[in-house]
Amino acid sequence: MEKLKIGVVGAGNISVNGHLPAYRQINNCEVKAICDIDLARAKSAAERFGIPAYYQSVEEMLDSADIDAVDVCTWNNAHAPVAIAAAKAKKHIICEKPLAMDLSDALAMQKAIESAGVNFMLAVPSRFGYENMYLRDLLDKGELGEVYYAKTSNIRRRGTPTGWFTDKKTSGGGPIIDIGVHRIDAAWYLMGNPKPVRVSANVFNKIGDYQTQGVGRWQGTPCPDNRFDCEDSGAGVIHFENGAVMLFEASWAINGADWSETRIFGTKAGALVEPLTIFGERAGYLSTDKVTVFSSNDKMKLEIEHFADCVLNGKPTKYPISQAVDMQRMLQAIYDSAAQGKEIIL
Repeated sequence: MEKLKIGVVGAGNISVNGHLPAYRQINNCEVKAICDIDLARAKSAAERFGIPAYYQSVEEMLDSADIDAVDVCTWNNAHAPVAIAAAKAKKHIICEKPLAMDLSDALAMQKAIESAGVNFMLAVPSRFGYENMYLRDLLDKGELGEVYYAKTSNIRRRGTPTGWFTDKKTSGGGPIIDIGVHRIDAAWYLMGNPKPVRVSANVFNKIGDYQTQGVGRWQGTPCPDNRFDCEDSGAGVIHFENGAVMLFEASWAINGADWSETRIFGTKAGALVEPLTIFGERAGYLSTDKVTVFSSNDKMKLEIEHFADCVLNGKPTKYPISQAVDMQRMLQAIYDSAAQGKEIIL
């Protein structure tokens, strides 16, 4: 079987706890190299996962390693330079979310990727969850009708990560760009990815770097300044060209219950993603159908496997660069609306 040869950039949490374990289960690609600014960390990951080559710089890996594609698993502020370097080297790209720190970086990435003619996919695993795939199939078949409204939440009562996540220079933002993007994207995908046209939102830093005991945190790698200068929560509304509307909220720290869900509302039926429930009508009566899909699936494995299949067979990915830039427009508008205190027209 032909295999796509991958070079992984970054040997931090998302790499060693997510992508690299997933590669072990995939038959259509293999990791041939890894690099990290911390060479010892790259070496450790290479030894742990049986990767034949490791490097300290992207440039060295692109020049020396036998690879077809690059998997970007770095801090957010490195996504653009790494992806642009990979595109210039004619390597296909899978990039962890968010696409970039801001819209200008996203547009520079798009220009490099389209000029090079390489394939691209933004890695947002919820698109490969069975619930989301089932609902998107219903949408595409017309069984939901026109989806005109969505509500989505990713609320942590206390769950602020440490390290680079809270430093704007490294992350680009807080829970909106970190965990909120998963739910915003899930709702947008299940609405059919309509074009966003305006955004009104606000973000807050009211609880901040709390000292609450007895709660767990995702341990991020420290960055040079290691500040806490981003939001701890945010909420808003996104309007789309077709008249549809999405309400969203996300938090790392807020005085309310943990809460994550996505709901969509169509003219023929609506749905709750988790637990998967369809609200519609049958034989002239209201119907509520609880749908059972596989109890769990490895979304990260499926997304990487899909990317490799698309590159090997010349197919577009489920999350191309054009959609990734539109998502960045929404994220940028959320922060711009909060900073300027007004609705942002896209």
